[in-house]
Order: sequence, then structure tokens, then C-alpha cells
Amino acid sequence: MKTIICQEPGKMELIETAAPAEPKEDEVMVNIKRIGICGTDIHAFAGNQPYFVYPRILGHELSGEVVKAGAAVKNVKPGDRVSVIPYMHCGTCIACRSGKTNCCTSMRVLGVHIDGGMRESIVVPASHVVPVPQLSWEEAALVEPLSIGAHAVRRARLREGEAVLVIGAGPIGLGAARFAKLQGAKVIAMDMSAERLAFCKQWTECDETVLASEQPKETLLKLNGQELPSVVFDATGNKHSMMGAFDYVAHGGTLVYVGLVKDQITFSDPDFHAKELTLMGSRNATLEDFEYVIRCMNEGRIDAAAYISEMIPFERFAREYQEVLRPNRGVIKSMITLEE
Repeated sequence: MKTIICQEPGKMELIETAAPAEPKEDEVMVNIKRIGICGTDIHAFAGNQPYFVYPRILGHELSGEVVKAGAAVKNVKPGDRVSVIPYMHCGTCIACRSGKTNCCTSMRVLGVHIDGGMRESIVVPASHVVPVPQLSWEEAALVEPLSIGAHAVRRARLREGEAVLVIGAGPIGLGAARFAKLQGAKVIAMDMSAERLAFCKQWTECDETVLASEQPKETLLKLNGQELPSVVFDATGNKHSMMGAFDYVAHGGTLVYVGLVKDQITFSDPDFHAKELTLMGSRNATLEDFEYVIRCMNEGRIDAAAYISEMIPFERFAREYQEVLRPNRGVIKSMITLEE
């Protein structure tokens, strides 16, 4: 089958590989239909993604059609359209036993720790596919990145009317802002790009936007009655933004790191204690988050079509990957398509 593999930083190759082995009794074989391009893929291609070794088949934002199912599989059947949950957890560690499968101690994410979905077919546990009969192939592939933002919002336990700041109006930040808005929060978005903020305002229906280069703290105070937001999500994956985010959280507030950076983060301990801040990491998502996002999409509360910037055929991506994976292209979401 056709497979695109990242051989080393800066080099991808279209190769022929053997078809997957027959699914075991609790597994399914999925023909891949759509593959979303994520910041993780861009970082892996550039050589600065944590937890990563080469060569690796990228791709974890996946939708496809079940073509074979093991004898014990009950949740899906051949012919079903599915979204893939790419986080392979052990099921027995302390995190898994407490329902936090998203941060399993032995986590293996498709396209990061193990080979992902940039290929024609893949075999995964049936527990890691969710049927999405009402969604398009494109929408089904968007469930995973949107679930990242939904999980962060659920972790923060927002209250209705609470002032929230989302730093970073990229794909993950957009999801966090949209789901915070759906929870009834007053949402302010911050980014370095006026163009991205304009899109964010329209797509998320956030209340206000702040250009990060123009006195952001003063602007935040002005927009929020001279008070800082009580919850701040940083979805940038940028070290300087993540450290600076402490300055934007109100006393008694919460800072949630949604983005990931391959570096050390430092902060002022006296300021941290004076504010009695809560600092949270938010990693991946759970089945509960996937199901919530799917419900929102089925109910028309997520404008998936506007979220997708470009559709790229599989073999064209294999030729043009240098351009598609170039950072700061100004796109929201690039998506690879395989045959219908």
C-alpha cells in the first residue's frame, strides 16, 4: 500500500509498504480517507517534537471507513464511517485506572510514538474508533484536534460568565475558544496576527480580541472591567508566550497549558504564590471529549467547513510536503485526502 514516511527531519518519502496484518478479535482495519495536518507533524518534520524518533509515519487526525472487524468487535462494523482516537493507552496504569487515559504512563500516540495514518490502511483497537454516521470525512478527521481544546476547557471547569483568555488563535486555540464560549464564558482571544484574530472572532464567536504586540495587559484590563481573566489557556506551544501567560491570570485564577514546547518553562515563584494560581497541563483528550465534540458537530455548533483551509491529495502532498509543512503559512487546517 502507499505510505508516506518521515525518514528524518526535513525528509519525507512516498513508499510502498505491506498491507496491515489481519485485525485481531478486538481490532478493526480502517481505510484512511482524510488526514489532518497538525502542529505536531510540523514540529516532527522540523526535528523539534518531544518524544519523537525517526523514521516515523506521521498522521494522527484521522477519519476512515471500517473494512474489517475482529470477531469480538461490537461498536462498529464494516462500512462504518469513523473518527480515530490516536492515543493508545495501557488500561492498567494509575492514570488509566482513574479514567485519565489521555495521560497514560505508557502513552503511545499514532504518528508520534508509533506509526500513524499517512497510509492507505491501518489496524487499531476497536475501542479507539468512534462511529460518526452524520459527519463528513472532513468533519470526522477534525474531531481529534477539536477534542484537544474541548478537553482543556473541561479540565478548567469553567463557570458561566467567567472571563477567559485564550492565547494563540491557531487550530487548538480556536477549539478552546469555541468550547469555552459554548460553556457560557466571556472569551477573549489573543494572538500576534490580526488576520488570525479576525477569523477567530468570526469562527468562535468570542467576545473580544487582543493583539499581543500592542500593550496586551492594559487592553485586557480595559476589556474586562480592570480585572484580569480568571482562566487563561495558552495554546501557542511557544516558550516565551507560555512564561508570559502568568502575567495575564487574575489572583486566584487558573493557567492551563494546552500547547507543548520542547524546552524548560520558568516563572516567578513569589508572583505564583501571591496570586495562589493553579497551573494545569492539558494533554490529548478522552473518549468523553470525542463524544462531546461529535455531539456539537452533529448539532451544527461547529463550523467545520470554515476551519479547513485547504484539501491536498495524498500523492500531491508527497511531492509538496516542504511547502505544506512550512511553519507560519497562515492556514488554519490543511487536510490530506485519499480516494472517496
